[in-house]
Amino acid sequence: MSKHLYQSGIIGNCAFMAHVQMNTNISWLCWPSFDSSFIFGSMLDEDKGGEFSILPVGDYSSKQYYIENTNIIRTEITTGDGTYRITDFAPRFRQYQRYFKPLMLIRKIEPLTTDRPRIHIKCRPVHAHGLGHFEKYRGSNHVEFRNGTEQLRLTTNIPVSHFFGETPIVLSETKYLVLTYGNPLEAPLERTVEEFLRETITYWRTWIKHATISTFYQEEVIRSALTLKLHQYEDTGAIIAASTTSLPEYPGSGRNWDYRYCWLRDSYYVLSALNHIGQFEEMEQYAHYITDITHADTGRLQPLYGINGQLKLSEKMLDHLAGYQGNKPVRVGNQAYEHIQNDVYGQAMIALLPLYTDHRFVFRERSDTARWVDYILKKIEETIDEQDAGIWEFRNFANHHCYSNLFQWAGCAAAQKIGVAIGDDELIQRAKALGQRATQYVERCYDEKRQVYTNAVDSPHLDASTLQLIMMHYLDPASDRAQHHLRALEKELKTPQGLFYRYLHADDFGRPKSTFLICAFWYVEALACVGRIDEAVSTFERLLSYSNHLMLFSEDVDENDGSQWGNFPQAYSHVGLMNAAYRISMKLDRPIFLP
Repeated sequence: MSKHLYQSGIIGNCAFMAHVQMNTNISWLCWPSFDSSFIFGSMLDEDKGGEFSILPVGDYSSKQYYIENTNIIRTEITTGDGTYRITDFAPRFRQYQRYFKPLMLIRKIEPLTTDRPRIHIKCRPVHAHGLGHFEKYRGSNHVEFRNGTEQLRLTTNIPVSHFFGETPIVLSETKYLVLTYGNPLEAPLERTVEEFLRETITYWRTWIKHATISTFYQEEVIRSALTLKLHQYEDTGAIIAASTTSLPEYPGSGRNWDYRYCWLRDSYYVLSALNHIGQFEEMEQYAHYITDITHADTGRLQPLYGINGQLKLSEKMLDHLAGYQGNKPVRVGNQAYEHIQNDVYGQAMIALLPLYTDHRFVFRERSDTARWVDYILKKIEETIDEQDAGIWEFRNFANHHCYSNLFQWAGCAAAQKIGVAIGDDELIQRAKALGQRATQYVERCYDEKRQVYTNAVDSPHLDASTLQLIMMHYLDPASDRAQHHLRALEKELKTPQGLFYRYLHADDFGRPKSTFLICAFWYVEALACVGRIDEAVSTFERLLSYSNHLMLFSEDVDENDGSQWGNFPQAYSHVGLMNAAYRISMKLDRPIFLP
């Protein structure tokens, strides 16, 4: 049985996300946006991270689950005095022809037994990454928190004096807590919360009903789709890698990164996942975010950007924080924005391909197509002969990475398709010639003796990212070369459990010690591509056991004890699950009435 360290779930409304622990605490919440300082951050420091908990007096047990097909979490607490349930959610629904998604965290507490449990509620927000506490002020039916520039309000039907003393309350009826940033709740409390809860349940269930999801492990794909949706910052369309920062890849690794940003290298996988489930609104928003970046950034494209398109994401250490389970450093910002990663141009081209080739989008009215494609092709031309940091963002050395040139090849193939769509023969020929140059670099990575593509030109090392050679049909999946390449990778990088290492050679921080979940899902896709469908299914099923109790996945897994590591939940891992399930379902494609 896997050991899971991340006993929490996420709620959100595409304006913010919060982590709800099984112990009722809100252990992570950044306001006013994904990349702001945390308001609650005990995940990184139990003393300095503040607290928002609803705990009983005495011992208790808890269970936690999502309301089916929603992003609303329920936590049930059982004590010797009775059982109560907390429903946590962030309001989201259509109102006045737009989405209502306020900076509002709602907690509904209701007794489930005739007994009357005694509970104590603590709400201690912090600011400046835990360096300061808010001043607390008593209102008639609310508590106000101020720090000079920011204002929070906790509106409740619990006696306000409870938040200024240590005496527990007896839970004999439903209680409500509404925490807001900036604008307070100016409406009847009970009626408003119940209305918001009904509307939010309806919104999420309708969103899922409008998704196209096959029956192959449908429940798990639904949860991954709902999780991915929460990672989109709707104001701009950006999709972040994770809502957290500095959760280590494994204990003592020093690989503690801030993932609250949008990586261009994820574009192809994210858009593929959204396309597979037919969520075109999210696809279009994300594609527009990428378009805005490529139009605004006339220099070299960065590997990652801020959710509002910020260019400079300076990295700094927060030495005053203890770190997750004592793992330092705690970082905000990400120095990888300075890296050279030349796959980003191909990624950008592929990301926007549906906008110009999928007739469900109106593309013949676009006037900037030729100029935009010309810009990206020029960038590929300028960088195709360069060494770069690669997909895994090596900090102290560069190579001609197979993965980077593969995506330059793929970007050129996408440009050819766009050229056909808009009837531009010159563009088609130019992209074709450039794609052939990229192919030459990819082929220089082939090791004839071992019959495998290595991670870079003149390198002996193997890398899971080269699984993409099969999945993107650079290699014909039915060819001997694809089969040999896959077997060489699994021989070196696969664990007996079906987990996969990114690579096993030393990098800037030494030899990696944890497996990377997205690579394991890539492996499943590759198995399906080459026709090893039974192995693909069995491996997929084993990977599902590495989720936590809410079917949420981290970035990394320790093969020895199954523990979760890395930022959590990881959008990339959930995208990997969705794409792997889709690939398998396309291969199976069984008639519905057959067993």
